[in-house]
Formats: sequence, C-alpha cells, structure tokens
Amino acid sequence: MSIVENTTPEIAAPDTPELWEEFTSACNEHEYYKSWLAVQSGFVKEAVQSLLVVGTVDQQFAPVAGWPEKGSDPQRLADVVERVLEEKCGLLVELPETGTYAIAYPLLVDEKLRGVVAMEIGAQNQLALRKAMEQLQWGVSWLELLIRRRRADEDQAVLKRLKAAVDLLAVVLGEEDFSSAAMSFTTELAAVGNCERVSLGFRNDKRLKLEAVSHSADIGQKMNLTRYIEKVMDEAILQRREIAYPPLDEEDLICREHEALSRQQAMASIVTFPLYGNGRYYGALTCERGAGQNFDERDLEFFRAVASLAGPALESKFMQERPLRLRLKHLGREHLQRLFGSRYYGRKLAMLVIFTLIGFFGLAQGDYHLRADTSLEGAVRRAIVVPFEGFINEAPASAGDLVDEGALLCSLDDRDLRLEKLAKSSEYRQLERQYQEAVSRHDRAKAKIVKAQLDQAQAELDLLDAKLARTRIVAPFAGLVVSGDLSQRLGSAVEKGEALFEITPLDAYRVILKVDERRIADVRTGQQGTLVLSSLPQHEFPFTVTKATPIARAEEGRNYFRVEATLERVDETLRPGMEGVGKIFIDRRKLISIWTRDMVEWMQLTLWKWLP
Repeated sequence: MSIVENTTPEIAAPDTPELWEEFTSACNEHEYYKSWLAVQSGFVKEAVQSLLVVGTVDQQFAPVAGWPEKGSDPQRLADVVERVLEEKCGLLVELPETGTYAIAYPLLVDEKLRGVVAMEIGAQNQLALRKAMEQLQWGVSWLELLIRRRRADEDQAVLKRLKAAVDLLAVVLGEEDFSSAAMSFTTELAAVGNCERVSLGFRNDKRLKLEAVSHSADIGQKMNLTRYIEKVMDEAILQRREIAYPPLDEEDLICREHEALSRQQAMASIVTFPLYGNGRYYGALTCERGAGQNFDERDLEFFRAVASLAGPALESKFMQERPLRLRLKHLGREHLQRLFGSRYYGRKLAMLVIFTLIGFFGLAQGDYHLRADTSLEGAVRRAIVVPFEGFINEAPASAGDLVDEGALLCSLDDRDLRLEKLAKSSEYRQLERQYQEAVSRHDRAKAKIVKAQLDQAQAELDLLDAKLARTRIVAPFAGLVVSGDLSQRLGSAVEKGEALFEITPLDAYRVILKVDERRIADVRTGQQGTLVLSSLPQHEFPFTVTKATPIARAEEGRNYFRVEATLERVDETLRPGMEGVGKIFIDRRKLISIWTRDMVEWMQLTLWKWLP
C-alpha cells in the first residue's frame, strides 16, 4: 500500500504529561531516543508497539529504543524495517494473522540513511493510517535536529582542535632554534590540552633523550623523573603505537613503565605518542594529567593531530642543530640502511648497475684519441704584387673566385706607357738616321756615340715593352683566390710591391691542429688521425702528423700548440679555411683512465699547489 500525500496532522497531546518532561530533560542520546519514541507512540492512539533503529559509526543498524518497554514483540516489525533500509522510502504494509498494519519511515540526513522508525497500529480506516504516517514524517525531524546538532558540535570541536594545532605549529615555526621551539611547544600544549606536564624526546643516534619539559627550562639528566619519562617514551616507540594509562580499551598492550610513572606521580593519567616520519621513529610526546583526569578519545585525537602536524617541524630544527659529525653519520647510516636493508629496490638496482659499469670500464680497453680544433690551409699561398707604380684599370677577380692558370686577375692603366714608348720609338728612329749619316761620312767618332745612344734607346724600348706586358696581372697557377678585392678601387693608384691578391692551389692542403698544452706531450711526428669538418660532417679525412711547433699561443684564455699534418686524401669539396675537429690516435688504454684523466690531473695539480 502506498503512502498518501503529506498534510499537516492534527497533533494531540500524549496521554501522560510525564512523557514530555522525560523528553525535554533527556541527558544522553539513549534517553532522548527512548522518550522521543514514547512521545510519538502517544500521539498515535491506535499504536500497538514502536521500534527505533539507528545506524552506528561503522554503518551497522541496531535497535536503540522500543515502546512499550514490556509486552511488545519487535520481531513483527523486522521485515518492514529491513525493506525500508533497502529501499530508503516510507512503507505501509498489512501484518498477516494480526489484523494490524505496520508503518515505517526512514531517517534521512543530507540524503544519507541514518535510521528507521517503525510502528504497528490497529487502525480501522484509511484516514487513521494516513495520520499515523504523517505523524512519523513530522516526528523524524526531531531526530534529524538531534543528529545535525551533534554533527555541529563535532565539527566545532574538530575546528577548535585544528586551530589549536595550527597555532602550536606557528609557535614552533616562529622560534629560531630547536630548544626555544621545543620549550614553547610543550608549554603551550600543556596549557591548551589541560595537562600538568608535557614532555618531548628525540632520538640521538640509538638513544632517546628528553629534550623539553613544559614550564621547565632546565632538564636535569640525573633526575629520576627524567629517567622515568624516557623509559615511558621508549616503551611506546618499541611497541610502535600510542599508549594511554589508564587504558581506554581492553587491547593487550605492555604499559609497565607508564604504570610505574603513574604511581610515582600519585596515579596520574599518562598518554604517549611516538613520532614517526621518513620511515623511522624519531621521538615521542608524553602528556600527563592529575589523578582522576583521564584522557578520552577526543583528547587522543587532538594530541595525535598536534603530534603529526608539529612533529616534522620540530624534527627539522632538531636535525639542523646537531653537530656536523652526527649529521654526516646519520646521513651515511640512512643511505647504507636503504642500500642494504629492505625495500628501496630501485636504489639497489642502480648501485648494482653503477658497480657493474665501473668494473667493466675499469678492465675494458679502448682507443685513446686526442681531440683538437682543426682548420685547413693551402699547402702554398702565393702573393700577387704590383710590378710597378700605376693605376688600376680593371679587376675581374676577387676573393673566393676559382681561377685557371693564366687567367686575368687585374690590369693596370697602360696609356702613359704607350705614349712613352711612342716618344722613345721616334727618338730611336732619329738616332738611327744620325748613325747612318755618320757612317756615310766615315765619321767614326760620331758613329760610335750615336751607336751607344741607339743601344740605350733600344734598352728603354725593351723595358717599356716589358712593363706593357706586365700591366696584365694573371694567375700563376690554377687555384682559389683567398684574399683581394679591387672592385672598389678602380682607377686608384697602387705602389710597387703592394700585395693585391693571394692564391692557393686546391690540390694540396695542410692541416692545422690546436693542441692544448696539457696534451702536447702525447703528440709525435708520424701519428695517424682523422679529420671531420663542420661543413662536411658525413666525411672523414685521414691525416698524418708532420710537425709540432714548440711555441705556444694564447687563445680564449688557454694556451695551444700548433701541430701541422698532411691529408692522405684530397677531395674536390675541400676549401682553405674550413674548420672542424681532428682526433689523433695515441694508443690503447683503459676506458676508466681515458675518461677520468682530466679529473685526476686536476686533483693532482690542486693538491700539489695547496699541500706544503
């Protein structure tokens, strides 16, 4: 049978006014549930029995109240309660063999099922059933209010504990050193947690040492109280869990040291929290209260939150202030434990690979090549100079051009030379006529004089012819013009002996290697090597060392020696001035010595420089 529409019921007062008094004066949840169910049953006059089922923390539902307390049979309501728990909706069913009905309604808070209220009624008409269902719908709001108030109280308590924990963390972070931070932390925690004493201990090597006690700036290491507290902390760390005395539950824990300290302090209540982080227990926190002031579960949650929040900050300050010797010892021990202990399989595998590689490269040998920056130069570099003073007429060639033998590089203006030759030729013809006249007159003296003048004129004509021929400056051989560009100097004057061009052949090269001064002792004449040029990285050119210049040159802040070599194979793609990297084969050595040579030599030189 379905539930009818929701309308406001006519609420009648319960038969007994004492029910309201019990309901309003309930001091715990059990009494609240019991009196609430009695009040709801009193509103429904046809009610035979009622049952309230509420969920626990672990989502288990159990009966918490029944009405009437005697003479009821809750088993008749079990089926309808189970169906409401599954379907999460109100139900109205007829109970067989009784002539009564069972109604049940779920308690939903934020769409989460919190419980079920069920009632058996002996109503004889539809109206009575509807009013009973409406009464349950209105009544469960009181339970919802109870749950929401309880949740609000819990949230408020959690926020309060969280704020206190954050404030304690701020106190720790606000101090400069560990001693001040530990003292402030324990004192503030004792005040916030209503404790008579709060103690903080940290492990130094293998021994736990008491580092701070609330309201006490001086900790005497020979005091019995200090030893008692340290034993209490060790007891909690050895069992790897928090220990409270008197115990909060029946769990089997060893708390002999806690009991001894409690007796020594007039039966005080004690709780100890081990501090854990980075895979180890590094300290403990002990809180004490006076006799009869036991710790409850909420207190433990608060102290647990404080320890987990402020503990790492205190440990960081503690580790930073330890002596360097202890820090190095701890670091080494930690890495050794990770390396040879359990877990950390990636680190173990990495160390195995490293040792394997060291062993392999310590025994394996390889070719030792000396690397050096390299450049190409032509085997011959011919300078083309001006044969005499003159003016540039034309210059078809410039740097970078490939020229054949006899190709015109530039020419000089020959107009003045031709005019001078024309004048000298006219003078020569005049002297020739004078000579013929002297010979015809048999004037031997004059003939000899004119003959000498003819020879001089002929020599000057020959000189002019030679100059005219040299006005065309041509390439002495086929090659590459590596320098010289006269295209911007046409018509300008040039001096005798001035270098106009430089030409180098393309069939002969010289390799120049810049060897670092630290490695020049490895270079010998006749050693073989390989050259790779930056512009031709896919080709390798073998060479042979021919000369090592014993003069160092400073470049880029380092000293280099010039080593010359000749190529064993010449390619038409090669050009003078190309740069690359050359490797000279020295010998075969162990790979580890090749790769660590620079570091070893640097260490040797540094030690020699600084050691007396």
